[in-house]
Amino acid sequence: MLELILANLRVRPFRTLISIIGVALGVVLVVLFTGLARGMSNDMARRASNWKAEIVFTRPGAVEIMSSNASVSTAYAKRLLEIEGVGSTVPVIRYIAANANQRWGIQQIDGVEWQPFAEMNEMQIVAGRAAVADDEVILDERYVKDQNVGLGEKVEIFGRNYTAVGIFSPPSGARIKMSLAAMQKALETDKCTYILVKLKDGANVDEVAARINQTLPGNKINLTRDLVIDAQERIPALNLFLRVLVGLGAFVSTIFVLLSMYTTITERRKEIGILKSLGASKSFIIKVIEGEAFMIGVLGVLLGFTASWLASYAIGKSFDLQFEFSRNWILTAVAIAVGGSLFGALYPAWKASTIDPVEVMVNE
Repeated sequence: MLELILANLRVRPFRTLISIIGVALGVVLVVLFTGLARGMSNDMARRASNWKAEIVFTRPGAVEIMSSNASVSTAYAKRLLEIEGVGSTVPVIRYIAANANQRWGIQQIDGVEWQPFAEMNEMQIVAGRAAVADDEVILDERYVKDQNVGLGEKVEIFGRNYTAVGIFSPPSGARIKMSLAAMQKALETDKCTYILVKLKDGANVDEVAARINQTLPGNKINLTRDLVIDAQERIPALNLFLRVLVGLGAFVSTIFVLLSMYTTITERRKEIGILKSLGASKSFIIKVIEGEAFMIGVLGVLLGFTASWLASYAIGKSFDLQFEFSRNWILTAVAIAVGGSLFGALYPAWKASTIDPVEVMVNE
């Protein structure tokens, strides 16, 4: 049977190739885009995890995924220091807004006093100096590389130009940082978005968080260890987006194989009629058609994985984007490709098994 299946695929090489490409497209949709979503979200999480502070003190609703506001009084920074177990505090303003000049149309900036922030999170200036004046910013190494910006050059923020005076490492939070005073002046506020809380050595995080919540009720206490969570929870609607991709991949794989096999069956009526006249059963015909679909699915998986790897490598090199492929999504792509191919061939296989050999011989 295997020889017959391979022979049928070789007889119509172009149609077979188109079917394999269709299945591979479904694999690419699942593997490439889920890898990109996972890589980008985990990159965001890694930058957040560079905080050495154990607690993020803020107000409910102060920090959203696409915007932020300064609703936390900076006076809380001193009040937090009075709580047992708290070692140091650093107020931060996080500003997120649309920006057509950025690759993804999003710009994020932190307003923070650099020295206490750097000491708390074990960061350093690797070139230049910290931002002091109201029109100065510092950048992380990734931003400098992506945007090709050097020290002394201008960065547009809030519709005006700021001078890049330093480069910091490692990346943590926003890739652009200015002084807290400069951010407050630009936003016309004297508050902040959140306060980073570093505990004293030996202090229990959960106990200190409980004391903060009891002393300063009505605020929101986030533990930085909980910031590194699954991407589907970290970005709204991402899980829905990935499900749509999976559904689209399954549809593409199924429809390509269905159309290919159905067209093939109409052209092979005489061959199928001869096989049935020689004693081939309905189950044998169905197995042959499904075997062809299975081979197309397997070859589509191989082509899809190869295309996904090459595309991720090229995109990563060109745009410095992170791809992280998940074993679960890879297995999902395999199941979609092979399962979709087998399902798409069911109706053509059944149609082929019902061909009357007598009718075929008379008409053809």
